[in-house]
Amino acid sequence: MGYNFRPVERDQQYLLPPSLRDWLPEDDLAWLVLDAVGEMDLGPIHARYRTDGWGAPAFDPAMMTALLLYAYATGERSSRRIEARCRRDIAYRVICANQVPDHATIARFRADHEAALGHLFTEVLRLCGAAGLGSLGLVAIDGTKLAADASRHASRGARALDTEIERILAEAAAVDAAEDEQLGPDRQGDELPAGLTERSSRLARLQEARRQLAEADAERQRRAEGDLLRQRERKARHEHAGKTVKPDAEHRRRWAERNTTDPDSRMMIGGSGWVLGYNAQAAVAEDGLILAAELSQAPGDAGQLVPLVEATQANLRAAGLRGRIGTLLADTGYWSQANFEAVETIGRTRLLIPPRRGPRPGSPHPPRPGAERMRRRLARAPDRARYNRRSAIVEPVFGQIKEIRGIRRFRRRGLGACASEWRLICASHNLLKLWRTSRASRPPSPPPRARQPDRRQDHHSPRG
Repeated sequence: MGYNFRPVERDQQYLLPPSLRDWLPEDDLAWLVLDAVGEMDLGPIHARYRTDGWGAPAFDPAMMTALLLYAYATGERSSRRIEARCRRDIAYRVICANQVPDHATIARFRADHEAALGHLFTEVLRLCGAAGLGSLGLVAIDGTKLAADASRHASRGARALDTEIERILAEAAAVDAAEDEQLGPDRQGDELPAGLTERSSRLARLQEARRQLAEADAERQRRAEGDLLRQRERKARHEHAGKTVKPDAEHRRRWAERNTTDPDSRMMIGGSGWVLGYNAQAAVAEDGLILAAELSQAPGDAGQLVPLVEATQANLRAAGLRGRIGTLLADTGYWSQANFEAVETIGRTRLLIPPRRGPRPGSPHPPRPGAERMRRRLARAPDRARYNRRSAIVEPVFGQIKEIRGIRRFRRRGLGACASEWRLICASHNLLKLWRTSRASRPPSPPPRARQPDRRQDHHSPRG
């Protein structure tokens, strides 16, 4: 008696073309992404393609958009790994219909349609709103630091940048002189040496970093006169208390540096120390839907409150979501008297934010009326209970992005490119929210009916 195994025929040819619909269950995330992209307005993406039919055929932009959205939703952002998954992963093969765009095509599509891919956030928000998501009674905002695609050790000060620029220019001049001596002043070689091309690219980044430092120096010089008196008063208070302030403190030196790989990135304090990156802001509804996603170079959050509220309301209008924000929740880092007055007048939004510590007893500075009003508001039990919901609303969103999907660092470089990627990350988060909601609301399929035994044979069979 031999084993009874299923046959394994790897060389068996299909008699009929297989249907991709049989490869994944109906409630798989890939199908929802494809359906969502089918409902989106991809006009800005199609506008970059020729309409006369000439040239080599390109990959369908809807397919490429769905590929990026699904890849970001599953935490995959490397163009090379996405290409590999298009060969090996069933869901990726379904999205691409068994086509395999190479990693250069994927990276080029993401870079060429940078602005349009960022605007997909509003399209996804519109679909989520149509599905009933987006509770505006409580909206919490917060920021998190995401690392840049650059090394902290590539940051340089003004003097180091000037030295490096002079060295590269001198090296380029020496190469030019050697080529002139070898080829003659009126002759040109077939192509420049690869080393010179790389130096030209690096030189452009160094010069951009140096330009930003010059602008920062000019801004500091403009504010120097107004800040000088406050610095002297602060120094006098510290000396009176027996403390010393080091003029060359570590954080001061890092603010006066620029990164040669990503000059737009900044050194910021994150949850685990210094981070070279960007300040990613998000406004989150009570049901976990992200309503706005903005990116900033500012290390602090106070200056991001009003722009984030305005962006949230603009997104709600663009997505067709009716209603207004009932109560806005923010932590102390967003507090300022100007923010309190501005938010209370924008769309009649009620703000709950603990103010910073008031003046000490005996201080000549009078207490701010907005701070006292906010303290009285938070002293009431209903408002205190509402504010206690803040961390439970917004913090899980950052946890899912960083811990579950492993997105802690940007793949793009530059403020504009990283802002587009941050909106794409948040759009894929909303797609996951829409997918889980649709699965939870789907009625369970009825269990198969038990087969009733056929008693006709027993009824008519002769008795023994």
